Amino acid sequence: MRFGPVPLDRAEGGILAHSERVADGRLRKGVVLGATQIAALRAAGYGSVTVARLDAGDLHEDDAARTLAEALQDGAAGISLSRAVTGRVNLTADRPGVVCLEAGAIHAANAVDPMITVATVPDHHQIRAGGMMATVKIIAYGVPGDALSRAADAARGALRLAVAQYGTASLIITDTPGGPGNKGADAVAARVTGLGMEMAETVICAHDTGALARAIAASTGEIVLVLAGSATSDPNDTAPQALREAGGEVTRFGMPVDPGNLLFFGRLGERPVIGLPGSARSPVLHGADWVLARLACGLACGTDEIARMGVGGLLKEIPSRPQPRRATYR
Repeated sequence: MRFGPVPLDRAEGGILAHSERVADGRLRKGVVLGATQIAALRAAGYGSVTVARLDAGDLHEDDAARTLAEALQDGAAGISLSRAVTGRVNLTADRPGVVCLEAGAIHAANAVDPMITVATVPDHHQIRAGGMMATVKIIAYGVPGDALSRAADAARGALRLAVAQYGTASLIITDTPGGPGNKGADAVAARVTGLGMEMAETVICAHDTGALARAIAASTGEIVLVLAGSATSDPNDTAPQALREAGGEVTRFGMPVDPGNLLFFGRLGERPVIGLPGSARSPVLHGADWVLARLACGLACGTDEIARMGVGGLLKEIPSRPQPRRATYR
């Protein structure tokens, strides 16, 4: 691509590099200059303008952006592409879910040419319908076609949307004397519906191993969430032990995410069961969001995956924390 100032009588067919003011408004950068635009510039007193001209084998910024975005999507369901404008195409989610990335592929695409870029949300980011998953931006007005081909080949299929594989969830809340009762039920329900699922039921029972075991066994949701009225502080405490007595198994107790340290999860037959810490009563981002989203969308979420959540797992402070991370000294 050639770039630089040229006299007006040689500017036709060039791509205007900078917006310029003319009698009836502005000529926006990126417009291909024709006879009408040249006349308007001349009438406004311009003798030259800065333009870009594509060389043989170059791709216009919009064509390049569209090609790279299509490769990134590679036909994956649930992802829409915006119209290419000024070298940019946005990729958005058609429905709620979890963004899954091949980070190495995106790194490789971004390493081809500084003028060819892909930016994404983090891997396993939970997204709403209409949320932006990635954006492709071609920085120059055109890029070599062979470079674009290499970037597209590197990025092909590197973006997909995992959606909920379950339709419903049950919430079981245990009650203790003077405890929080059903506080936080709305926040938990919002997490469920935010994934495109429905709340099948909210059940309150005594904070007792036997009572909770019966409630878990009788639950109707395809995913079971347990919100205990008292903190679960050991793998053999009331809530995880109730899951075992109901015939289930505990896969993991504790996670390196704060808030969320005291979460546990397991299964009752084929149904995931998640024990929520009391901090999940707050609607702020929580380790429970990560575990629920991955389990609901059928993504791997075992001991190894949980152990790797610690990097980036220091999440937003919540006002209800009994012992704030940072003390205030006077």
